[in-house]
Amino acid sequence: MISATHPADIQSRLASTDPEVRRIAVMGLLDSDEDDIDQYLLDALKDADAKVRAEAARLLEGYETAEVVEGLIGVLDDESEEVREAAAVSLSELKDAAMGDGLLAALSTASPAFMQAALFRALRELRRPEAFTPARAALLSDETGVRCAALGVLGYLKNPEALPDIARVAGSDADEEARRIAVGALGFATEPEAVVPAMKRALMDTSWQVREEAAATLGKLLATDAIGDLIAAMADPYWQVRLKAARSLGRLKAKSALPALIDALGHEMSNLRKEAAVALGEVGDVAAIPALENALDDSDPDVRKLARLALTQLSK
Repeated sequence: MISATHPADIQSRLASTDPEVRRIAVMGLLDSDEDDIDQYLLDALKDADAKVRAEAARLLEGYETAEVVEGLIGVLDDESEEVREAAAVSLSELKDAAMGDGLLAALSTASPAFMQAALFRALRELRRPEAFTPARAALLSDETGVRCAALGVLGYLKNPEALPDIARVAGSDADEEARRIAVGALGFATEPEAVVPAMKRALMDTSWQVREEAAATLGKLLATDAIGDLIAAMADPYWQVRLKAARSLGRLKAKSALPALIDALGHEMSNLRKEAAVALGEVGDVAAIPALENALDDSDPDVRKLARLALTQLSK
């Protein structure tokens, strides 16, 4: 009996007239004794059945060669959404910066929006400087997915020349996800004063996810000029925004935030109470001791633990 992983059996199954048999054969390639598995997978990318092509595209994520990159790029405009998405995900797993050559070349002629977005997603972690100019230009795209993917590239490249464009997207893009990503991308600024005005405006955004991102990013930037705005954000109707504001105020050691943080220590959401306890310890103001002592009786053991840690910090 021939094993399912035997080369002869795999090749027979790959040639079957039944697409499901071919798909299973593709799945079995990784466990087979077959040589040049990537070549078999590349051939399967041309299969008449979309599920076979999608399976091959998924499995090719483990191969970083120019030929594989070319093959995956070639199916980014496949008629099947499943195939396109599988190829995009595999390309986004690339780690070798040299693989960016094919992506950059394809980007110059890519027309479907999905294809452009997928190429930018793949280029993001490769940090290829050549991707800067096309990514910056893509911020003007009519397609939300393209703008979001381009923002990811610019955020990873950390080129300060892009900051004005990213700030513009953060403040005026019609799509809330694009605004949120842009706000996060502003966190790479080495001179916070250049982006803090945009971040303050983002704290007033209509989307709570954008406000949450702004509250978190201001802390990462150590933007002391925004302490007042973060204190105001402690009254946000969404506890998620308050949580990130509390975290940032703690990082900023903002003593003026003491009343707002003490108030948060009594919030019904335990996650916010925990964050408030941590922040009060970081702020380092002994005026918080009574509130933290009361928190030692909190119903949540994690809040009690963090209150104890904060009290230890304040006793030093």
